[in-house]
Amino acid sequence: MRIEILGSLTATVGGKHFIPSAMKPRQLLALLIANSNRYVSQSAITKELWGTTPPRSAANTVQTYVMQIRKLLDSALAQSEGMRATDVLVTGVGGYQLSVAPGDIDLTRYLDLAADGESALLDKDYVRAAHKLADALAMWRDDALCNVRRGPMLDTFVREMDDSRTITLERRIEAELCLGQHYGVLRELTELTRTHPLNENLHSQFMLALYRAGRRVQALKVYQRLRKRMTEELGLDPSPRLQQLQTAVLNCDRSLEFENRPGLLSSRILPAC
Repeated sequence: MRIEILGSLTATVGGKHFIPSAMKPRQLLALLIANSNRYVSQSAITKELWGTTPPRSAANTVQTYVMQIRKLLDSALAQSEGMRATDVLVTGVGGYQLSVAPGDIDLTRYLDLAADGESALLDKDYVRAAHKLADALAMWRDDALCNVRRGPMLDTFVREMDDSRTITLERRIEAELCLGQHYGVLRELTELTRTHPLNENLHSQFMLALYRAGRRVQALKVYQRLRKRMTEELGLDPSPRLQQLQTAVLNCDRSLEFENRPGLLSSRILPAC
């Protein structure tokens, strides 16, 4: 079985798809996949599909959707000996569970790679960290579940996955900065700070990369742009750590030079490698 949710939802067995074409059954399957190997209660399913105004027939309608998904599963599983749809989409007390092997879902593989990369970063194995984190990010094909309508449960899940993707990206850039690859990340950080205009971590990485590339004035402009945006939109100043980085750039602090600080970042705001 192969299930992918880091992009458009796809699900196949032996190359045969079992994604419902109708909107709500597809939404239900996506919810079960996002919570794979855990029971999803009837109330959670109802909330996802209809919000706060479910129809009186909600429970029966969910059963109908489950039957539709199982029919597609049975067709896809026809070539798999000893497996039936009821073994995969399991009915429990007050809910349903999609039972799959961990390696069947791209999300699980992504999380494993990201965890390996984070561990390598903490161990100061920057080459391994950069490779593992890059491999994790390569699992993403588009925004998660981009072809599925989302209710409150899936919307929360997708936001959490977006946050995880951004953090993994920050960690990969961190590893690359620790390898002295400041020139290599400049173009990417230019775009990332544009699409994440209030993300202090990305702005601090951009400032450091610019400074190490001999572009001190541009690094200070990055800080001023962020400060202006935060003041106008949030009524806040940048964090003390980011202010400390600005001061270090102003003073041409030698601790910012790559060759003088070969260690792991001491914080997620002020790099020290």
